[in-house]
Amino acid sequence: MPRLHFANLEAGTVRSFLVTHGKGSDPDHDGFLHWFSNEPGSLATSRGAYISYEWYVGKYGVSIRLGGLDPDNSNALNRAIVMHSAPYAAPEMLEKFGKLGRSDGCLAMAPGDDFNAALTQLSGGRVIFADKLGIY
Repeated sequence: MPRLHFANLEAGTVRSFLVTHGKGSDPDHDGFLHWFSNEPGSLATSRGAYISYEWYVGKYGVSIRLGGLDPDNSNALNRAIVMHSAPYAAPEMLEKFGKLGRSDGCLAMAPGDDFNAALTQLSGGRVIFADKLGIY
């Protein structure tokens, strides 16, 4: 299910996208996030509020640096937890394998229009909140 939502409070609209979680949050690769971690080397996604920083070009092309604003994600910048595009986050992966691939803790989205929407919406200084709703 799409788990990344861009809410436009002024327009009252929401756009939803597929997003991956970290290998350490889903060690059995069953497709579900089981826990969060802020520990370096955990390869897990961290819970909490993030602030978007600048864009940069990295392993997956243009990416967005993220800073953790909570004790549960305070190591985000040092762990290089970012938002980037990745082929393992594309809908085709879901169709072929029944689940997306996993990141090293980053928020990865499908390349192309999906990630371009993130770049447009998440210019520096925007807030992202990551948590688990408890539906699994």
